[in-house]
Amino acid sequence: MSVHDSGHGLGAAIAQRLLEEARLAAGHAYAPYSKFRVGAAVLGGNGRIYTGVNVENASLGLGTCAERVALAAAIADGERKIVALAVACVDAPADSPPAQRMPCGACLQWIQELAPQAEIFILGENRSLRIHDLLPAAFSLRGE
Repeated sequence: MSVHDSGHGLGAAIAQRLLEEARLAAGHAYAPYSKFRVGAAVLGGNGRIYTGVNVENASLGLGTCAERVALAAAIADGERKIVALAVACVDAPADSPPAQRMPCGACLQWIQELAPQAEIFILGENRSLRIHDLLPAAFSLRGE
């Protein structure tokens, strides 16, 4: 997969590194029910990369997504500036439509809240995205 620099300044090398970190993280996902492993990697303003995986539970509403785990890890470490986020749905077929590889609605809301300026990379997409591309009328209490 090639990632094109979208003009936001991060460039293909960083995108590739984050996507690779997300892909590797997905190997640690706990997804015995859906068999759909997801990994995420978040680049903080401090230069650190935080990863997360989806973790399912037999009580389906108690599972959590890779994006939220990675964002929570960054926040728990004191990071408040999220520069970029990459998502790798490693069990999605290569020819699956983009909608089957995008963050869910809850994750989009987390991104809106915690990483509103982040560049978003999705494994299998040849472009970067921003939260307003995926959630154009996001809920916010900040008056934005």
